[in-house]
Amino acid sequence: MSFNKPIFKGTATALITPFKDGAVDYAALEKLLEFQINGGIDALVVCGTTGEPATLDDDEHKRVLEFAIEKVNKRVPVIAGTGSNNTQYAIDLSRFAERAGADGLLLVTPYYNKCSQKGIVSHFNTVADSVNIPCIVYNVPGRTGFCISLDSYKQLAKHENIVATKEASGNLLLMMEVLEACGNDIDMYSGDDQQVVPLMSMGAIGAISVFSNIMPAEAHLLTKLCLEGNFEEAAKLQLKYLRLMNGLFMQVNPIPVKTACAKMGFCNNEFRMPLCPMDASDDEKLFALMREHNLIK
Repeated sequence: MSFNKPIFKGTATALITPFKDGAVDYAALEKLLEFQINGGIDALVVCGTTGEPATLDDDEHKRVLEFAIEKVNKRVPVIAGTGSNNTQYAIDLSRFAERAGADGLLLVTPYYNKCSQKGIVSHFNTVADSVNIPCIVYNVPGRTGFCISLDSYKQLAKHENIVATKEASGNLLLMMEVLEACGNDIDMYSGDDQQVVPLMSMGAIGAISVFSNIMPAEAHLLTKLCLEGNFEEAAKLQLKYLRLMNGLFMQVNPIPVKTACAKMGFCNNEFRMPLCPMDASDDEKLFALMREHNLIK
């Protein structure tokens, strides 16, 4: 099956997963979903890295996906994080997400048991073969220890179900080479909030954002301006929010952004180990940045 249009253009939020007393807090999750949609977000990524899927058990992972898809009810596309370093598990979870009604899949490169470039092409193609919804591959070597090469991108772009990449390699040269070589066959989303405008100025069609958890309207506007070709105003917004974007990564994601969401009243500041709350001194640094943008008092 081929897909004639992108899953989305603009900003998709890599949504946090809220917890309460050790369990998924579905009331808080619904509140977060409505905040995002009311803020004009273009799509939602559920159970991506920011959603702490590594500590969700299989039933929880599936239920969070089902719940989000049901509550969003096609108002915006829902992209399910179903990647794994176990190809068969990624297939099983991807098929489940398709049956549940997901609009697309986000597939991270295998981690820990790092594969070869030949292996990554086989892995993604095999998962993509197993479903009939569009797939976004996710290149984030800072977390996985593996970077998709230009040659691998060229091969992956040939698969009709692999429609896009979330690029968080930080390697602008690689991203430019992929856009030049594969731009007609595979769309690109910025996976780093700090690089949205530079990457979209070269042809990316949006971002998968952490920042938009707390400022969906502003994140939507940033990519909207880029899509309209108004890079001068987009650059002003990128710089306006740059220190806050950086602050959301003062510790490993999603610790700061969940801390911010909790401070805004959306959820508890609760994580699953090995993640843990920040020290009070770091909390205050983050809260000071938030106050600058009137997110909290």
